[in-house]
Amino acid sequence: MCMLGRSCTSVAPGHAMHLIQARLIAATPLEWSDAIVTSVAGEVIVLHTLDGTRIDVWSASPIEGLEPGAPVALHARHHALAVGRTRANIAVL
Repeated sequence: MCMLGRSCTSVAPGHAMHLIQARLIAATPLEWSDAIVTSVAGEVIVLHTLDGTRIDVWSASPIEGLEPGAPVALHARHHALAVGRTRANIAVL
């Protein structure tokens, strides 16, 4: 498991991206919401959507390109976060 420093084998929210999850987020492009990263503290990322809603998410693995002020896209139904071309499986807290 990822908690032991090895490759993550779990596809639960916040862990590894499963192929089916990747296909679902690609097939539902209208469900992405734009947001801005407001803080990153370890595995917890705080986002604010463009209407000001705060959303806290968790990822077991670091996501490249995440820093305060970075634009991201959130796919709430399929628990994914897009940072540029990178897609990550996240858990909404």
